[in-house]
This record gives sequence, structure tokens and C-alpha cells, in this order.
Amino acid sequence: DVFGFEKTTNFTFEKFEKAKLDEKTIVINAWNQNCMTCAKQSKIFASAVNDFKNVEFLFYEQTKYKEFANALNIKFWTTIVVYKGQNEIGRKIGLVKKEDIYQLIRKGI
Repeated sequence: DVFGFEKTTNFTFEKFEKAKLDEKTIVINAWNQNCMTCAKQSKIFASAVNDFKNVEFLFYEQTKYKEFANALNIKFWTTIVVYKGQNEIGRKIGLVKKEDIYQLIRKGI
């Protein structure tokens, strides 16, 4: 598997809203099946899920789930959005270095 771990869609509006109400740090990643940048991000997220135990990681496939993309105003796969509770803390497109992705995640902690 090119992604290093199974790339899944686990994003739901219910999970997102609950995490916001619980004041959690939320990391959302939009991906696409044949995107090599997405594959690099996935490998990093496989580590991040273990390194950031208290963070809610939500992933979705950009081309399949337009309703998520529209609701979050995400126009490109490889987009990473970080929330702390109700507030968007950061948003970056195309990050592929572990330290850059971790730095973005830490902004929400």
C-alpha cells in the first residue's frame, strides 16, 4: 500500500461538531487516492496519530466528499486544517515535511 497505512475517510459532521464542543484539537486532512503528496502526508499522519494522543484526526477523500470540502471551504487535496474547539487555528496546503506538519498540529494544542 503506497500510503503506508490505510487512507480512510473517518470524517463526519457529527464527529467534527462533537470535537469542537469538547474543545478538542482537531486536525482535518483532505486527500486524494492517486496523489503522491497525500501519500507522503499519510505516512506522517500515521506517526502523528500515535504522537498526539489527545488530538482528533479526521480524514476524507476530497473528490468523493464534496459536501465536506464545501462546508470546510477546502478547495485542494493535501489541505491540512487545525482547529482548537470552535476556532480555526491554521490551514496549509501541500506540507510534506514531518516537522512542518507537527508544527501546524502543535498550534492547536
